Amino acid sequence: MSYLDRVKACNRLDVTGYLPFDIDGLRFGWVNAVRAAVLKTHADVFTVTPEHVAFAAGLSTPQARSAAFADIVPALVASAQFPKPRGELYAVKRVWSEPAAFTMDRSLVAAFGVRAYGVHVNGYVRRADGLYLWIGTRATDRDVEPGKFDNMVAGGQPAGLTLMENLVKECGEEADISPSLARTARPVGVITYAFSTQKGVKADTMFCFDLEMPADAIPRNVDGEISGFHLMPLANVLALVRDTERFKFNVNLVILDFAIRHGALDPDREPDFERLVAGLRRRPEVDAQGFILGDQ
Repeated sequence: MSYLDRVKACNRLDVTGYLPFDIDGLRFGWVNAVRAAVLKTHADVFTVTPEHVAFAAGLSTPQARSAAFADIVPALVASAQFPKPRGELYAVKRVWSEPAAFTMDRSLVAAFGVRAYGVHVNGYVRRADGLYLWIGTRATDRDVEPGKFDNMVAGGQPAGLTLMENLVKECGEEADISPSLARTARPVGVITYAFSTQKGVKADTMFCFDLEMPADAIPRNVDGEISGFHLMPLANVLALVRDTERFKFNVNLVILDFAIRHGALDPDREPDFERLVAGLRRRPEVDAQGFILGDQ
């Protein structure tokens, strides 16, 4: 395997058999034909044509869309084509800076192919022999990638919170990090990708932060999502990324980005350097004309 393979694994978007999901004439996501047929039975909420899926004409505000959507979630779940809700609302947006078009339960995001946002925190320690990363191990009861290695802290972005508010919350829950230390985390970039799964289209934006940890600080999980933490030399972490399947799929990208920014990977030693850098920022752009797949 190679580092580039990890990037390619998160960029396998194929929307064959999907209908665009549009709001106010703008492309927000994709819905497969089977789920679109279910939505068509809820004509008071959705309009489904051969061209697209859209909200019914009377649902013109975020509040109206959110309420109408929430009302039919039990029926969508009963159809067996949509997953059960998780009780956490996500704001549906094309880009983070714009107002939410409506809110939906986190579990339904991929089924509608809308973009999900999250925060990932690289917890690192400087030592005489180089940089070390705190790596978490996901609990074995996780729905996604149980038992895999993870960032020190990571979490989806709930509606109603700023990114920093969410980071502080996740740091406390996942690693028992104080709010004062958590707020020293530096925003360092964004990673984007999109790929197709049986659950739908997973289109993610991960806001990355670096948090330099005190030498004597040891993360401790509080909410049960992480079974333990290990402090590893960055070189060892990169070897695991390249040669094994130990890490959660998207965490590989966050670690590669960290390594590039801190000089552990460079264009003189890494033949795929340019493609790695470009691949970490690859996303299907949404505009009024449609969903541009680009070089997937």
